[in-house]
This record gives sequence, C-alpha cells and structure tokens, in this order.
Amino acid sequence: MPGQSSFIEIPRVELGERLQRLAVAAADLVMPGMVVGLGTGSTADAVTRELGRRVAGGLIFTAVPTSDRTEVLARDLGIPLATLDEIDRIDLGIDGADEIDPALDAIKGRGGALLREKLVALSCDDYVLVATTAKSVDRPGARTPLPIEIVTFGRSQTAKRLARLGISPEPRTLDGDPTRPWVTDSGGLIMDCATGPIAAPSQLAAAIKAVPGVVEHGLFLGIARSALQVDPDGQVVRRERTVAQSGNPQWSGDVS
Repeated sequence: MPGQSSFIEIPRVELGERLQRLAVAAADLVMPGMVVGLGTGSTADAVTRELGRRVAGGLIFTAVPTSDRTEVLARDLGIPLATLDEIDRIDLGIDGADEIDPALDAIKGRGGALLREKLVALSCDDYVLVATTAKSVDRPGARTPLPIEIVTFGRSQTAKRLARLGISPEPRTLDGDPTRPWVTDSGGLIMDCATGPIAAPSQLAAAIKAVPGVVEHGLFLGIARSALQVDPDGQVVRRERTVAQSGNPQWSGDVS
C-alpha cells in the first residue's frame, strides 16, 4: 500500500524470496551494452547478484558501483566495471531506498554511501528505486532518520549548525561504540538526523546544503523516474513519477 506510513504489512512470502523476485524484475531492465549504476545496500546487493548471474549467462554491460562494497561484490561476480570519471553517461541506475513517498522522493543513506549514490544517480538517464512496499511513507522522515555526510574537521560545530535547523543530529558509530565513528568511503562522517515527517523536503534539502561542513544529505528529490516495490505476497509493482508529483511546498524552518 504505497504512501501509507501507518500501514503494517504482514509478510506472506519470505523476505529473501521477495528480494529475489524484485531483483529479477530490476535486472530485466538492463539491456546489452548499457552502462548501469549499481546501488549499495541489501536490496541493491540482490540486484547485483542477479546481474552477476546474467553476466555469467552471456549478458554484456558495464557497471558503475556506488561504493567500495558494491565494487567488490560486482568484481567477484565478474561484472565489468567503470568509474564515474571514465564514462560520459549512465543509461540506468538501480538502487534501494530507506523511504519512498508518493512522489517517489526518497531517503537513502543507511548503507553510508549516500554521496556516491547521489553522484551516480544524477548522472543517470533513468533511475529506478527498488524496495519492499514496507518502505512506503506519506512523507520522507516519517520513520527513518535522515543521513547527512559531513567532513571530519569541526564535526561538533557542524552538528550544532544542523541542530539549529530543527533537526536532531546523532553521529553514526560502528556497533554503537562512540569511539568508533562510521567513516564513509570518501572519508566523511555520517550524522543520522531525526526530522519527523518532512513537510517541505526541497527547502530542507537546500537549508542543509547551505550549512558549512556538510558534504551531502540523503534526500533524493525528483531523481527517480520509477520504483519497483515488492509486496508481502511477493508481487512486484511498478510506480511511475509524474511531473505533477515533483513539487514541494515552501519550507519555513519547521521540518515537522
């Protein structure tokens, strides 16, 4: 039931099987000769593994990975790789999402790769989100903290500036150990910021980007053209974004 954050799903098909069905549907979008952006995370990993099986069966395409983790997985599967600097354009990007609203605006970054994921996403002619229907919400921020990557220098001051926007930044750590900060592939730190449902995502996104010390945020707005989502019965549904869905009301400083 896309877009309903209060909806509680009762899975009737095991998660691994549902993700495999989703991966097959996503892999069906990849045509021979394409350049494809490969996402990061458990759902994106399922897609990468399915594409690896197809490469073993003769499919030829080139992949641009969004993280070191995805690069290792794709290389192990025999998928030909290129960097973002080595290609002119990406035909198709496929990546997971932590939340997806009715306009297909999303929160991403629980896997810690939001910077590279966004750089790849913005280079794609077509960009498709893949997720379970449990990731559907009415508004971004309804259930998931917003990840924000910041530089290490002056991180406490950057966190204070973010807090003044009305969000609550918490540094992400490894295994909950405050002495072991989560460090991204690019050497940044992740702040997980509680926002509550965000009424004006585009205005909040602009305010976050204006904070000195911020590298990138996990709001992916107006980027995805479609989403493939698998429901508790294992059925894969495709949602399309329309132009009328892409607008956001003006943000006045209250993110909730």
